[in-house]
Amino acid sequence: MPHMKLGFFTMPLHPIDKDWRQSLREDREAFLLADELGFVEAYAGEHSTDRCENITSCAMFLATLVDGVKQMRLGTGTLNLPNMHPAAVASQIAMLDHLLDGRFNLGISPGGLLSDAEVFGNLDANRNEMFLELINQVLAIWAGQAPYDLKGKYWSVSTARTLLPEVGQGYIGKPLQQPHPPIVVTAVAPFSKGVTEAAARGWDPISANFLMPAWVKSHWPRYVEGCERAGRRPETANWRVAKSIFVADTDKAARDYVRAPNSPYRLYFHSLATKLKRNGRIELFKKQRDMPDEAVTLDFICDELVLWGSPNKVAEEILKFRDEVGAFGTLLYAGKDWLDYELGRRSMILMAERVMPKINA
Repeated sequence: MPHMKLGFFTMPLHPIDKDWRQSLREDREAFLLADELGFVEAYAGEHSTDRCENITSCAMFLATLVDGVKQMRLGTGTLNLPNMHPAAVASQIAMLDHLLDGRFNLGISPGGLLSDAEVFGNLDANRNEMFLELINQVLAIWAGQAPYDLKGKYWSVSTARTLLPEVGQGYIGKPLQQPHPPIVVTAVAPFSKGVTEAAARGWDPISANFLMPAWVKSHWPRYVEGCERAGRRPETANWRVAKSIFVADTDKAARDYVRAPNSPYRLYFHSLATKLKRNGRIELFKKQRDMPDEAVTLDFICDELVLWGSPNKVAEEILKFRDEVGAFGTLLYAGKDWLDYELGRRSMILMAERVMPKINA
């Protein structure tokens, strides 16, 4: 099997009454720790209207890490494009790419939180169509020259009336990485057609940490299909898979932490299941599509989707998971709230220093 890399992905989700300053401070510490431990890349999510998932701008959050993260690539996980403007995305991401000296991956999606869609006025719109128009305009801005003159169904971009080339007015900056930073998309549905379309454009997938293994496995054939359409060679090294993991020094300590009533893992999946059930998407947590909704309990979800235990147990379960879904290049450790500060850090340390060497032995 090829060497498996270790990365980090966090939405993140915190207790609803936790001090926002503490949440942000611990989220930053997790990224800095991941960098110290040799994680190869790390992604932060964003939502504007969620008290628990309270990084409201992943680009702004990553900018706070510019001087602290020394080796690791950083990525948006993801920019929810229908809620944005193409000129803002193009200019701000170009600046972030320069701040990070090109150690940046651009993660994009149509967005999944319906309250975000409502507050930005696109709840009833075709957000997939908006997503495609916006990223196409961003790429056109980066590939083109002022005054741009891009006209779309949802946005138009032009500086024709105010362009002053001699002083640089009307110019939108280009990213350091040319023609653009690597683009990744999150795959959050079984047999995702979006994975095929992304691969055909040279983009790579991240399979979400809340999908059953059978649905994760369904992404690879879709990726191959898209690569073949574009004449790309499909490489397992380009497939990232996120997974909820907790490592402790003993199996008992890990089990007690993950299964506690106030566990960050139960908090995370309770929140996600509540939202997905309301949106009619509870099947993401099913092992078979004909499984009755009432069988999808919180205990069932956590038992199926959280890998926990001592380093030996977790390594064995990750290898079993890889055998089930197929080879992939990067395992993204899914960050959760540090209910217990020391145990939260210890899990990441054990993951990097004890689990990964066993996996790659």
